[in-house]
Parts: sequence; structure tokens; C-alpha cells
Amino acid sequence: MLRITDVVKNLLIINVIVFVAVRFLLPIPGLERYFVLVFPGTELYDPTDGVTYSFEPVQIITHMFMHGDFRHLLFNMLGLLFLGPLVEQSLGPKRFLIMYLASGLAASLLQMILVKGAVVGASGGVYGVLAAFATMFPNLELMLMFIPIPIKAKYVATGLILIGLIMGISGGMSGIAHYAHVGGAVMGFILIKSWKMDNLR
Repeated sequence: MLRITDVVKNLLIINVIVFVAVRFLLPIPGLERYFVLVFPGTELYDPTDGVTYSFEPVQIITHMFMHGDFRHLLFNMLGLLFLGPLVEQSLGPKRFLIMYLASGLAASLLQMILVKGAVVGASGGVYGVLAAFATMFPNLELMLMFIPIPIKAKYVATGLILIGLIMGISGGMSGIAHYAHVGGAVMGFILIKSWKMDNLR
């Protein structure tokens, strides 16, 4: 089993700490609005906590380390844990972090261009890692939860990205930033291609 690499480990720790701290340890009214990226010029009122969410520059970075609920956090961190170490080991920590953050930013940008509103979570970065993994190691087989059959990485990534695109267009499974998944994956793919790191095995 591949060891957890340094950047992956630190990203896991930061995501968990931010979620737990903002949700449970720092009872500061309105704190969470600094961790949700809101389309500039838009104001979103949340009646559950009486807070109006609007754009703050710090959200450009912080929203990638916050999650809507525990399940959202869990699935993103599992994806990062299982796919990230091999990608980081192959790219090196610097390029891996650049790819992860660039994918997260590209994801949010595409989502907010197509669906004005708010974005939160590491999904964009994780989908960038997924696309990078599938581009670098297209024929490595992955085991998906609930599907006990090994499937090549290129098919897993293509399937998940197509589902995100279809759901985004159709409006299915509301509450999920489907276009963010697509945007993150596209950025991950582009960077791996530009670095000529595709088809390593």
C-alpha cells in the first residue's frame, strides 16, 4: 500500500480541522460566511442562522477547505486519500499542490459562471486529482464502493465526469456543484498533459 504523502496528509488535516473548527469549536455568529464562495454582487440569506452570505476575497481560498456536512467531507477526503498519494509521488509535492489548488479554482469559476450562487468544498481539487490519476495511469484498475468489480481508471474518471456534466445540464441532484466537478477535472487533465506526464503506465 502506498504511504500517505506529505501534501495529501496536510490537505486531509487542514480540511478536517477547518470543518470541525468552524462547525463545532468556534461558535462565532456568521463565521461560516467566510468559508463559502459567493458570486460577486450576489447576496444569499440563510434563515437557519440569520446570516447573509456575500462575496469576501478570502473565500477564494477558504471555500476549498470547508464542507457542507460530514458526508461531503468524508467522500472528498476518501477520494483524496486513495488517489492523491500516487499522483503526488509521481508529480512531486510542488506540482501536485499547484494542480490541486488550480483545479479547485477552475472548478469554482466554471460553476459560478454557469450557475450563479455559492460554492463550498474540496470537490474541484479532488476531481482534478481524479482526472490526473486517470490521465497518468489510465489502465490501473480501481475498486468503487458498492461495485465489487475492478474498473480501469480511465473509465471511472470518464464516467464520473460525464455524470457530472449530465446532472449539471439536466439540473438533477440539486445542491451539488456538478459543473465544479467538470471544471476541476478539466484543469487536472490539462496540467498533466502540459507537463507531459500522461500515460505513465
